[in-house]
Amino acid sequence: MGNAHGIKGKKLRIYLVEDHPIFRQGLAQLLNSEAGMEICGEADSHLRGLQGIRETTPDFVIVDIALKDSSGVELIKDIKTYFPQMPILALSMHDENIYAERVLRAGARGYLMKQEAPETIVRAIRQILEGKVFVSDSMASRMLEVFAEGRKNIKGSPVDLLSDRELEVFRMIGEGSSTRQIAEKLHVSVKTVENHRAHIKEKLNLQSAIELIQHATLWIQGRESGEP
Repeated sequence: MGNAHGIKGKKLRIYLVEDHPIFRQGLAQLLNSEAGMEICGEADSHLRGLQGIRETTPDFVIVDIALKDSSGVELIKDIKTYFPQMPILALSMHDENIYAERVLRAGARGYLMKQEAPETIVRAIRQILEGKVFVSDSMASRMLEVFAEGRKNIKGSPVDLLSDRELEVFRMIGEGSSTRQIAEKLHVSVKTVENHRAHIKEKLNLQSAIELIQHATLWIQGRESGEP
């Protein structure tokens, strides 16, 4: 997979997929200034990111979970289709209790909240390159608890019941997107989105479209304020 451990004279080539320009620029500057690392490409969407990764064949990929045209979880799955051994670190503003297990199942080797200190990103990259998985200490404890006790005995959010695609639709509903807008962003039919909405309502025991919108909006607000 190229230079995973920093062969002398050759830098680790990192591809960055992040749709917030200021955050992307800051992260690129941080990693370019780090000894043995360089950004070999950047993108702000699923489609551009996948194309750029296939063209540049980097050594490492960093993916934002919330992209304009898709979920980073779906992008991770697509990257793994072309590059099964690619080490990937997922970044997110959202609560790791919701997304960490999902991104690891999709094929990422680490999950990091954007609120973490910048040097933590460098530490996460190095830990992943050593063949380890990177999550926060609290998330590692929770995952061990799930493994030891069994998922049925662990109290989680009802949102955990949603599939990756359903969670993506739920997030977009909470951000104010209409069914047609969601269909356009995800490149699927309106009927497909309507089916996802129906499954979400059923799984979350919601009776109407209004309830669904209210529930999704409150969930987004809770994630942004850092509530569990």
